Amino acid sequence: MTRAQAWFVHLSNLLVTGTGLVWGWMLLVVEPSDEFALQNHPLQDEFQAAHVLGAPLLLVALGIAWAVHVGPYLARGERARRRTGLALVILVVPMVASGYLLQTSADEAWRAVWSALHLVASCLWILGYLVHQFTPRRA
Repeated sequence: MTRAQAWFVHLSNLLVTGTGLVWGWMLLVVEPSDEFALQNHPLQDEFQAAHVLGAPLLLVALGIAWAVHVGPYLARGERARRRTGLALVILVVPMVASGYLLQTSADEAWRAVWSALHLVASCLWILGYLVHQFTPRRA
């Protein structure tokens, strides 16, 4: 993986993670200043848009990572950081699927299911990504 590709993966992940954490905080923690407010924070819509529009960048970055990093490492039988890498490969499926289904579901019950799944999968993804990045290559 070239440095440019690695930076693209890291920065797209940072964009989606950062906007997702702030947007989640606005949705789940912030109390609206007015009882008639339609949203909890005035910038809530902007963070949602940045998160939703940034997610395709992360998907492109993950496709690049699969082609030049994950696939070759698996083919060579690399052992370093394999557990966290495979955990990320597994976690990306429910994270992406639930994010997509959350945006396209009309039924509130299903939106609650996809929201909970997205929250859990995304938090595990963030944790796994950090562990993967900061674990020594030869443990």
